[in-house]
Order: sequence, then C-alpha cells, then structure tokens
Amino acid sequence: MRISFDDRPERPHAATDEVDALAGRMSPDTGLMVVTDATTGLRWGELAGLQWIRTYLDEDPRIEIDPKFGALHEVQGRLELGPPKTPASVRTVHLPPFLADELRAHRERNPDAQFVFTGINGGLHRRSNFRRRVWLPALAGDEKKGWSPLNQELHFHDLRHTHETWLIEDRVPRIMRLVRLGHKRKDVDDLYSHVTEQMIKDTLQALQQRWEQDGGWTWQENPAVEPEAA
Repeated sequence: MRISFDDRPERPHAATDEVDALAGRMSPDTGLMVVTDATTGLRWGELAGLQWIRTYLDEDPRIEIDPKFGALHEVQGRLELGPPKTPASVRTVHLPPFLADELRAHRERNPDAQFVFTGINGGLHRRSNFRRRVWLPALAGDEKKGWSPLNQELHFHDLRHTHETWLIEDRVPRIMRLVRLGHKRKDVDDLYSHVTEQMIKDTLQALQQRWEQDGGWTWQENPAVEPEAA
C-alpha cells in the first residue's frame, strides 16, 4: 500500500455574511436549513434526518442526536433513518436564541411535518439532488438579480468546517468544540476535560452576537431556487 504524507488541501469556509447571502438566495425553509447547519455544525445526514421530536425549542433550546435514528442514510437509492456516524455523534447541540426563534417560526409554517427540513412536497432531501437543484445555483448567483457568484468551491459539508472555524475565532474551548461537533476525544487533555454550563452559555452568546452583527438575513420575495422534493 502506498502511503502519502502530502497535506490534505484546506477546505474553504464561509464568513457569516456569506452564509447570510447564500440563505437569502433560497426559499425561507431551505435558507434556514443552511443557516442551521452553519450555526450547529450538524452533518448532512443529521440535518436531513432531523425530526421535530428531537428538536426542543421551548426551554433550553437544543437538538438531540438520537443513537438509533439520528441520521438519514441513502442505501442503494433508498432513504432510511439509522445511527449517526460514530458513538461521539450522539450528542446535544444547544441553540442560540435567534436560531430557536427562526425554527419556531419554521415549525408554525409546517405544523404537520415530521421532519424539520423537507422539499416542497414534503419529501426528504437527497444530497445529490439538493446540491444540483439548490446549492450550486445559489452559489452561482444570478446576474439579472444582481447576485454575484459566492465561494464557488464551497461544499455543503464545508458549513460544518465553517461552524468550527467560527468557534475557534470566538475562542470556544477545544473540548466544547469536540463535543458540539460530535468528534471523538483523541488525547489525554480531551479525556480529562469537561463541558460546563458556562462554556455552553458563552458559546451560544458568541453565536448570537456573530449573527446579530453580520447575519440577520432577509429572504428575497422570489428566491433564485426553490427546494425540490427527493
């Protein structure tokens, strides 16, 4: 087996205002999906398979990633719920106030939905379809609407990288980042560190402040692309 010691190419990330602009080029519900991912760092399957029964918005707003059906998987063309990627992926992801407010409004718009994010006919999102029909057109922009291209190399998964980058910029402790993103603890310091209530509070405050300063999107009345059912 050939072993390569070449560095992996660094993946791009998005600034808060770029996420804001990207969300504004989509319908409200799909734009919120993008904002939610950048603000929580969920994996695609965790987000696409997220159910309202695991999304708590009234007290202590949070998302719970379930160990048995916490992610959506595509198996031989069939979509099904199953375990998340790793045992460390089973976690609680706390939500800043602005995101909890937007998700409440989203729930009111979709009172009968089982899943938090779906296509226009209530179908579950397929990653390839979402990328082709929604993600890439939003990045490409629209000259007629005055929308210039945005961060052309950005993949949806890079919103997860984006979230961690934001946390690092906001000086969130490493152990808090590991737990929030569902990463495995790798060294002794990780094993002997613990997430505290103060860490959670400071993290949510930083995310709230970031969005109040550089986000706070407004959706266009006629977005560039509409979400498609699977």
